[in-house]
Amino acid sequence: MTLLNPALTKALAARGYETLTPVQEAVSDPALNGQDLLVSAQTGSGKTVGFGIAIAPTLLGEEESFDRAGAPLALIIAPTRELAMQVKRELTWLYGTAGVQIASCVGGMDSRDERRALARGAHIAVATPGRLRDHIQRGAIDLDDIRAVVMDEADEMLDLGFREDLEYILEACPEDRQTLMFSATVPAAIAKLAKNFQKDAQRIITKAENKQHSDIEYHAVEVHPADSESAIMNLLRLHESPNAIVFCNTRIMVSRMTSRLSNRGLSVVALSGELTQSERTNALQAMRDGRARVCVATDVAARGIDLPNLDLVIHAELPTGSETLLHRSGRTGRAGRKGISALIVPGKMRRKAENLLKWAKLNAKWVAAPTADEVRAADSERLTNDPLWSDVPTDAEKIQAATLIEAHEPEALALAVLRMYASKHSAPEEIRKVTAEAPKERKPFGPSRWFSLELPKNERAEVRRILPMLCKAGDVSREDFGAIRLMGPLAYIEVSEASLEGFMSNIGPSLTVEDGAQLTLLDVVPEEVLNAKKPERKGGGKFGDKRGGGKFGDRREGGRDRGRDGGKPWEKRDRDDGPRDRKPRAKKEWQDAPKERSFDDKPRSDKPRGEKPFRPARDDWNEGGENKKKPKARPGKHGHKPAKPGDKPARSGAGDAGKSFRKPRPEDSRPEGVVKERKPRHKSGPTPPTGKPNSKKNKARAAEKGGNARPTRKG
Repeated sequence: MTLLNPALTKALAARGYETLTPVQEAVSDPALNGQDLLVSAQTGSGKTVGFGIAIAPTLLGEEESFDRAGAPLALIIAPTRELAMQVKRELTWLYGTAGVQIASCVGGMDSRDERRALARGAHIAVATPGRLRDHIQRGAIDLDDIRAVVMDEADEMLDLGFREDLEYILEACPEDRQTLMFSATVPAAIAKLAKNFQKDAQRIITKAENKQHSDIEYHAVEVHPADSESAIMNLLRLHESPNAIVFCNTRIMVSRMTSRLSNRGLSVVALSGELTQSERTNALQAMRDGRARVCVATDVAARGIDLPNLDLVIHAELPTGSETLLHRSGRTGRAGRKGISALIVPGKMRRKAENLLKWAKLNAKWVAAPTADEVRAADSERLTNDPLWSDVPTDAEKIQAATLIEAHEPEALALAVLRMYASKHSAPEEIRKVTAEAPKERKPFGPSRWFSLELPKNERAEVRRILPMLCKAGDVSREDFGAIRLMGPLAYIEVSEASLEGFMSNIGPSLTVEDGAQLTLLDVVPEEVLNAKKPERKGGGKFGDKRGGGKFGDRREGGRDRGRDGGKPWEKRDRDDGPRDRKPRAKKEWQDAPKERSFDDKPRSDKPRGEKPFRPARDDWNEGGENKKKPKARPGKHGHKPAKPGDKPARSGAGDAGKSFRKPRPEDSRPEGVVKERKPRHKSGPTPPTGKPNSKKNKARAAEKGGNARPTRKG
């Protein structure tokens, strides 16, 4: 083991470390003490302990213990809460003999408790980006004494959208710090971040780029679409792993799968983003304690989660990309343990599964889903080889065993053992048998001849148009054609020699097909045609990445997707190339008119302009003699003219003088100045003297108060 700080050496020995992993050995090189590092390694390679060893010289130096805790000396940033809590646990035992104090700052936890822990003092702070930035903005954490910053799973933090938070945090830290970035992959965004915030970073690569994880065995399980859940159940029963994870793509699928497996008698917990932090912590703790055996999770658990004895990972739904596949599978096969990663592949998803494995550079074994008989045979083998058979019995157990042997026959005892064992395990599922065949390889085409096809000028070269046209003209099938290469205005077609004579005789000596397309038999085939390769698909999405590839092929030179310029391959155009050669559009009649015209020159309608005819004024409805439009008079409606005797009174509305035509009332004829008397409304207090009490009691009470009392109802 490399010479380390004595405190760390004691902790590793107590933990059972005899040798360091490659990444731990690389970062513990004394020549790298205090330097910035950019490290990429496989999942499960011990990166947490690795960066704990790497920052030890910066934090402790030659000392074996920390001084009194104050402002943090190191900052560890992780993308998820679970990973941050796991890092805290690992560093706690690694620096335990040095008297370390570690504070956590993660989302979903009580921020007041975190602020109190930081105020008490800590040597190392483990945090998620969002919560850490919040503490910095509130002034709850002091970063002036930071000596080392570690970003664990940096590529995942960028994928989750924490780039701005990371830049804010790194700018708030001292410039003379040591910065370490640990990531499974180093894309362009990570390289740019390292260039901006690291100084002369040393690049360390400890993973094999072209080899898959040697401790993980990949299985592609082809199943009938209706038997996916049953296949998952049988896989769990076949392997009987102490801990297993079933990955789903959505929260709804996690909830559904959890209920299905729980109904089948398995001890299951769920892990997804919709759960609170306490629920997620309890779920992982149940897996570690053995209270739960299966965890159904989304990709929130695909990064950094380390569960003991996790031997099986099942992908209930195919991951969205090759990186996700690698990180999901990396939950098993950690620290030298062996593990199995099984992909559930319904019939129609086989091509997608093959592409995922190809992009991830993995070799998987295609197998059929385990049947119920296979699960029962595995149970029988486990029962036969159970170590309980070889345990030394106690005196009390010997007495009980003798009693059972005396009371029952050996066959009855064996049957009771089988039934008791079966009662503790869920029954396997009956599923349809699907034969898992290896993908068929295309046979060599054999002897052939090449033709060139020249299409008319305005025709676009497309395989979907050329192939049916030649099959119809030559009376041959698709199997008689080999490669078809589209090279600018020409298309090169490979035809088998067996069908060559019939093909040419059916077309005729002129070798002319539909729409004047001309075929030419080639004696010498251009080298670029023979050496052209089928473009590789790029990226892991449905339509490929932005650089081309995917479902519609590669858009670069020689790809399947053609441009719009007469069938020429698509090429990147710079803005300085100038405009394309296009025919000008024919102008329409209205475009030939002068463009600059004033508003007054534009007629508002097609009618000739002129003065409006004079209309004489009518004094009976238009006072003042002004030329105004006469309002319509509608008897019985809103009055616009005086009503005639016998007309129905109009509703209240705007009349000639703004009056309402309502039914006359008697008070309308009241002389001017006479006001109608109104009865006073009842108010609290004594009533006017005109009131009369209803009883003698009320009369007496009114006499005391100086007035009449409120009438009461007798009852």
